[in-house]
Amino acid sequence: MVLSCCIVQKASMPSSTYQLIMQAMSTRRQVLCMYGGFARAICPIILGHTAGRERVLAFQFAGGASSGLQAGGQWKCFDVAGMSEVELRDGRWHSGRSHRQPQYCVAEVELDVNPDSPYDPKRSITTPRSRKPRR
Repeated sequence: MVLSCCIVQKASMPSSTYQLIMQAMSTRRQVLCMYGGFARAICPIILGHTAGRERVLAFQFAGGASSGLQAGGQWKCFDVAGMSEVELRDGRWHSGRSHRQPQYCVAEVELDVNPDSPYDPKRSITTPRSRKPRR
C-alpha cells in the first residue's frame, strides 16, 4: 500500500518590513535602511516575492553599496529580510530615468507604483481622492 500526502502551504503574513515598504509605496515616501552593512536611501518601485522570499526592486538615490553608487542613483534589488533599521521619511520621490529593461528581481509582483505596470501586480495603489471642503 502506497500512501501519498499533500503538503498544504498556508499563506504567511507579510513581515513588518514588507508592510512598511507597502506603506511607503502607497504614500510615495522614501525608505531609509541598513542593507549589506551600508546605510541606504531608496524609493521602492516593485514589491513581491521570488522563490518564496520577499523582494523589492527600488531606486537607490543615496547612501552606500558594496559596488558603489552611481552618480544620480541606480536600480537595486533587495531581499526584504536583509533590511534593518527601516524607516520612512517624506522627501522627493526618485525613480530614475526611463527604465526600459525588464526586471528580474521580483517574480511574483504584488505591488508596482507604475499604474501601467506590465507585471500584472496582485494589488493596485489607490490614492485617496481629494475631498471638497465642507461648507
